[in-house]
Amino acid sequence: MFDFDNFREIWSTIKKNKLRTFLTGFSVAWGIFMLIVLLGAGNGMKNGILANFRNFSLNRVETWTRYTSKPYKGMLVNRQIRYKDEDLIAIPRQNPEVDLITAVIYRTDTLSYGEEYNTYTLQGVHPAKAIIDNVEMPVGNGRFVNEIDVREKRKVIVLSPRMKEVLFKGADPLGKYIQVGSVAYQVIGVYKAENNNNDAPAYIPFSTAQTLYKGGYGFADIIFTVNGISTQEEFDAFEKRFRQQLGARHKFDPEDLRAIGMWSTLENFMMLNGMLNGITLFIWIIGIGTLTAGIVGVSNIMLITVRERTKEFGIRKAIGATPFSILKLIIIESILITAVFGYLGMILGIGLTEGINSFMEMANAGKEVAQDDMSIFLNPTVNLGVALSATALIIVSGVLAGYFPARKAVKITAIEAMRSE
Repeated sequence: MFDFDNFREIWSTIKKNKLRTFLTGFSVAWGIFMLIVLLGAGNGMKNGILANFRNFSLNRVETWTRYTSKPYKGMLVNRQIRYKDEDLIAIPRQNPEVDLITAVIYRTDTLSYGEEYNTYTLQGVHPAKAIIDNVEMPVGNGRFVNEIDVREKRKVIVLSPRMKEVLFKGADPLGKYIQVGSVAYQVIGVYKAENNNNDAPAYIPFSTAQTLYKGGYGFADIIFTVNGISTQEEFDAFEKRFRQQLGARHKFDPEDLRAIGMWSTLENFMMLNGMLNGITLFIWIIGIGTLTAGIVGVSNIMLITVRERTKEFGIRKAIGATPFSILKLIIIESILITAVFGYLGMILGIGLTEGINSFMEMANAGKEVAQDDMSIFLNPTVNLGVALSATALIIVSGVLAGYFPARKAVKITAIEAMRSE
């Protein structure tokens, strides 16, 4: 068993080789520290970029009508395509992958309440819009557009925080009526917006917008989510089938990409995720290389230590020490150095990443909403399990680094060991 005499002897050996012990420990601590910092930086970049997708479902597809660029069955080019209400029924019926779906009508108009007014964007939408684009309705802020509003073509409106601030000067707008152009709408909710500016739209029922602003027919945009598509090949096949279906209904060439515009967060996310995974792999390679350098340093130092103490091992064996007791002494010394300095490197690495994260959170404290520019760095921390695993790995490596040279040394006979220079 390990007792105090063993520890005192190991401590004496470490004190006699302070510089060598420090350099060995520093290589271990630096390896752990750099691995954690690099992984933290990689996670911060990944979290920051992915945060820019937080307002969209990752399986979101937006499609809009444009003008044809190819003649088709006797029809001329530059013919405008316009979606019909039937498309909202046919798209999910013909494509099992389609889950939530909403049409969108855009309009810019003057919103006024009392003597306050400003120009804002309206969006006529279905209730699914709130789920697709993560429109949050905080408790106490009313509700979003629902199916009854759409069915009954109600003149109701959901405002942005900026509209509430400008038009109502902080007063509660719920239940009150505002003028949108010449039409009065009742305020039924105020949603939570990331951008506290005039770009955030107000939402009204799709049927109301279509009746008032589109003559009761047609629209230009459809947004929907898809399930079961996870690769670029699957999305390309879906897009090809989708264009064929629309081409058949609206009589245009399915190969005419200008007739229908399409944008998918899934497509962009898959490309971005592949790039981020490549960056993460590169960081792991560099970090493991740094960690390996520390392990090699421990191995070399332990090899030198064992070689210098070979004669001492011979004397120990001559006076009755067992090979196991000598082997245990070297292994414990190796564990002690790698564990202490490895733990120190882990604490410093975690402390630095957590400190940076706390500083960033404090810098953003008090801001009600995020800035307009895209985040590229967020929560640069490392999972504790990863840090502990890396530390455990270098401790195990330290054990092996001390075990093999010591095992070789204790196999030498006492006489041969004492002859060693």
